[in-house]
Amino acid sequence: MIFLCYPKCTTCQKAQKWLDAHGVDYTLRNIKEDNPDERELRAWHKRSGLPLKRFFNTSGLLYKSLQLKERLPQMEEDAQFALLASDGMLVKRPILIADDFVIVGFRETEYDNCLSAPGRTEA
Repeated sequence: MIFLCYPKCTTCQKAQKWLDAHGVDYTLRNIKEDNPDERELRAWHKRSGLPLKRFFNTSGLLYKSLQLKERLPQMEEDAQFALLASDGMLVKRPILIADDFVIVGFRETEYDNCLSAPGRTEA
């Protein structure tokens, strides 16, 4: 499992504490230093079943400075993926990536549901 986060983000810190407290085995990846590429983002987006907009860090300074709230609705999907891959600070975090699911953001109930599914040994 990959835990993609920004260490200074308080939501990422809460998610990491949850994972540690529940004995979940994961590989930590700093989203600012090791930004996901377009291929990864496309695969995670598909596996997540979420709208692509959910992968954007809509509360981030870069998102706001680029005026993406106004621009994203008119952007082609390929351009959105390219933009996300250009800077890790545009990507919503944390992202928890497993073989059978991708969770964007942190909600305890979602982590509980996905990680305590039958057959899962990490939880």
